[in-house]
Amino acid sequence: MVHSLTCPHPCFLLVPASEPQFPHLQTPDPGGAVWNVRWALCTRRSSGAPAPGSGATIFALSSGQGRCGIAVIRTSGPASGHALRILTAPRDLPLARHASLRLLSDPRSGEPLDRALVLWFPGPQSFTGEDCVEFHVHGGPAVVSGVLQALGSVPGLRPAEAGEFTRRAFANGKLNLTEVEGLADLIHAETEAQRRQALRQLDGELGHLCRGWAETVTKALAHVEAYIDFGEDDNLEEGVLEQADIKVRALEVALGAHLRDARRGQRLRSGAHVVVTGPPNAGKSSLVNLLSRKPVSIVSPEPGTTRDVLETPVDLAGFPVLLSDTAGLREGVGPVEQEGVRRARERLEQADLILAMLDASDLASPSSCNFLATVVASVGAQSPSDSSQRLLLVLNKSDLLSPEGPGPGPDLPPHLLLSCLTGEGLDGLLEALRKELAAVCGDPSTDPPLLTRARHQHHLQGCLDALGHYKQSKDLALAAEALRVARGHLTRLTGGGGTEEILDIIFRDFCVGK
Repeated sequence: MVHSLTCPHPCFLLVPASEPQFPHLQTPDPGGAVWNVRWALCTRRSSGAPAPGSGATIFALSSGQGRCGIAVIRTSGPASGHALRILTAPRDLPLARHASLRLLSDPRSGEPLDRALVLWFPGPQSFTGEDCVEFHVHGGPAVVSGVLQALGSVPGLRPAEAGEFTRRAFANGKLNLTEVEGLADLIHAETEAQRRQALRQLDGELGHLCRGWAETVTKALAHVEAYIDFGEDDNLEEGVLEQADIKVRALEVALGAHLRDARRGQRLRSGAHVVVTGPPNAGKSSLVNLLSRKPVSIVSPEPGTTRDVLETPVDLAGFPVLLSDTAGLREGVGPVEQEGVRRARERLEQADLILAMLDASDLASPSSCNFLATVVASVGAQSPSDSSQRLLLVLNKSDLLSPEGPGPGPDLPPHLLLSCLTGEGLDGLLEALRKELAAVCGDPSTDPPLLTRARHQHHLQGCLDALGHYKQSKDLALAAEALRVARGHLTRLTGGGGTEEILDIIFRDFCVGK
């Protein structure tokens, strides 16, 4: 820990990376050195940061680490306007939500730090609902370090914790919990499908759906409690309980449909598992290299080159995929390759989508016929409604075929022709993969909001279980209590009544400055 002997306030220092206490704040140097932007606390102040929401004003670098054209430093809290006045000249606040060019100076020495764009967002019309300031400075490490150090010298300001800006937005009602999760997913999105799904969740589609469900439960609960309190009154309209039962039955159907699709949302967030399988020398490793656009697997004419499961994350047609290359399926080989075959079969059972590959010029061979009869036929025999796996049959080495197509061989199910050598047929394969992955992961462009986290599934299942207890209850008081439990699950899904432990888990996935 570095301490300032003269400054009574916290400050930022650049120190060599030989003591990497904060590796996530490292800044590369073109000469090869790495520097740490280190937060140094003066000796008169403890290292424990105030708890979020304590009223302190926070600040952090919100743009990415490292040298860049423009870096964004933001503050949030009641002292934001004061910090802006101290660091800028002239000292008056700029127009709200208008960019203004200002000279930033160190409040202690008066030394110029940078000429920057500043934006003033008075609360509650800001991301966090508090007074906020953004400093758009030049992105060199010395400039960023100087501005952060200057902000640290302002009384009442402290560095933000990971995710604290978003947590304050949640605490001030700017975002509900599903929107917060959507924002986190948007920051981490690596594919088009992930971006679309995260943006829909950030826009509040899932939260709106949950609030509609909660309103349905609330109305049903109101009908039941009205019957309990006024059931003997002539003024109570007929069919009150029947109306509650109708609402509950409709909600059960909706929840059941979303729970059946829950696995799709989780695949979209974490990646679908696609396994490439087939007999030896069918071109599996060549296909993996082609789809991943890098040499993941060794390609050799010698059968049995791949003896273990090789995995690589890829973006396939806009969907996140964990692509697995596996050993060629055959019997009667040595113990090492046989272990690879065992692992390949094990991985097949875990696959969401199977890319079954055959050599188009060798379809009549015993290995090809055996593969068609075992793997392809067994997966194809399952109906889409009860199968968690899908399969695409790919006939590779189409460049070796005559113009008439594949020669004599077994009857083939629907398949695609491909040449990994020339790339012919790749566009057709990618389009087929897009359709299959949309079925496996859900299509965020057209489908209803997906459940992307286990927390969503837990609360919806809890709500559905409570509605089941409602239907089974013979006592109206117990039925009303079951509806309260159901409503509680839906409320907690969007953040109402959530425990601090759950909130900590969600917000810790954010970077500092968001």
